[in-house]
Amino acid sequence: MRILVALLTIALTSVSCNLPTWSAEEETPEYWYNVAKEELQVALKQQTHNMNVAKNVILFLGDGMSVATITAGRILKGQLRNNSGEEYKLAMDRFHHAGLSRTYAVNKQVADSASTGTAYLCGVKSTYGTLGVSAKARRGDCLSEKGNAVDSVLIDADKEGRSTGIVTTTRINHATPAATYSHSAERTWYGDDDLSADAVKNGCKDLAQQFYDSSAKITVALGGGRKYFMPNNTRDPEYRQQKNSRNDGQDLIKMWLNDQVDLGLEAQYVWNKEDFDNVDVTTTDKLLGLFEPSDMKYESNRDSDGAGEPSITEMTEKAIRILQKNSKGYFLLVEGGRIDHAHHATNAFRALHEMVAFDDAIERAVAMTSDHDTLIIVTADHSHTLSMGGYSDRGNPILGLASANGVPYEGLDKKPFTTLTYANGIGYQGPGTIHINNEPHSRRNLSDVNTERENYLQQSAIPLPSETHGGDDVAILARGPMSHLFHGVHQQNYIPYVMRYVACMGSDRRYCDEINVDKQNDPVQETTQYLNFLGISLTEYDIQAALYAELALLVLFFIVIHCLLWFVLGKSNAPGAKPREKGTKC
Repeated sequence: MRILVALLTIALTSVSCNLPTWSAEEETPEYWYNVAKEELQVALKQQTHNMNVAKNVILFLGDGMSVATITAGRILKGQLRNNSGEEYKLAMDRFHHAGLSRTYAVNKQVADSASTGTAYLCGVKSTYGTLGVSAKARRGDCLSEKGNAVDSVLIDADKEGRSTGIVTTTRINHATPAATYSHSAERTWYGDDDLSADAVKNGCKDLAQQFYDSSAKITVALGGGRKYFMPNNTRDPEYRQQKNSRNDGQDLIKMWLNDQVDLGLEAQYVWNKEDFDNVDVTTTDKLLGLFEPSDMKYESNRDSDGAGEPSITEMTEKAIRILQKNSKGYFLLVEGGRIDHAHHATNAFRALHEMVAFDDAIERAVAMTSDHDTLIIVTADHSHTLSMGGYSDRGNPILGLASANGVPYEGLDKKPFTTLTYANGIGYQGPGTIHINNEPHSRRNLSDVNTERENYLQQSAIPLPSETHGGDDVAILARGPMSHLFHGVHQQNYIPYVMRYVACMGSDRRYCDEINVDKQNDPVQETTQYLNFLGISLTEYDIQAALYAELALLVLFFIVIHCLLWFVLGKSNAPGAKPREKGTKC
């Protein structure tokens, strides 16, 4: 009976998988000529480069978001929307310009998030495991921090009077966000409990303390990590069984709130979804949100949080609405940080769902801003060993077995394999042990395994307790003022240099000086003016177009009203109603 059911299942699967997942149009040459023509038209429009100064800069950082992650995430997002997936366009796919970033550290072929964060935020390549310091600093050596600090573009933005923000799905004192404000010889000094004896002796500060010390420069900070900010004799407000972790007795959150009051600012601290939703952006000057003791929950598990957590899209929107109140502009870092964590666990399901949520946040930011004055960059700090292989049919589930016509491909061991695998990691042994059926290193047969479930771990080639980063280049995607400057293969530290140049921050102010000279030579020349409406920056041309559209709608409205009145009055049989003259038309 079981054999009969299995054969019937395979037969039905084969029939369904033989159905084309593409349109009849795609079988004609004309379809693909038109696709290419449309892409060319978009490219031709970009020949005239946007040379505006960037009033605002948003950096979207997908932690561990390799090119393979983008491709697989694109397919998943399309399949979640009932498409075959391959043809789907992500929000980041629609960006006008692209390049590649070389991610190596000064002392490593394959880098970590701290050394790369120092590169793409501060503009200096450093050594593995260090934050906001040059390569002269040595990991774990407190004294080597001294004299080797380098500042980030966030600090430069603050110096120019701009507002600044940090949004992350990890701890706000994790490597990526911490690179905006800290200088540390050790990335894992999250709280004072993590400091080495040498660090305590020589006066080095933990990352939570450094966040507090720099908080006057940070307008909005949203993420996790609250246990590092409260004393260890107190308990977490959400998980009452958990104690906080500061040994020095300081409550950095209360201290932060008191500081804002002393400065006469309207500030709010939130740790749950309800309080977050109730934040009035029009009256809030400063916002600190810490939604978990450590990292925030994975997107696929977010709904299970008792106190509730905002999505990365919601945090991004709230941050932009607060930051855009500053007429001088803002800098915002948004990190999809848990893409990386899921990859380390060889869990492609969570990694790709994190990437889909990250792309949703990009889409929201694009809708809220104008490419006339806002430079948006999407990139990654490093890659991972995720691989996409096999010869699956189009539309095959990206998290499923590699297959054609519903029949899974098999390896030389006569066992099927998934489209997505990792080069190394815990997935090597799967849910069992390294020895299966007394055969060393045998690979589990996936025929009866649901590889699309949330907790499934992809198989890997080399057994490691945690999958490693990859050393291959990562993508840089950009839109907005002078986004064409990302056009080839760049050193990673080139990214903040461009942000500073385009936004007139930092030491290289040549472009600002040129603009000022042009204005003196041509006093009639005017700079583009912007108006914020419903969170969208509108230029004078946008406003003009909107007014014309409004006029057209008003004319149409009056025509419709006139016709309706004519129809009603013409059909009326009420006593005394004037009969409609024959031949009268609307």
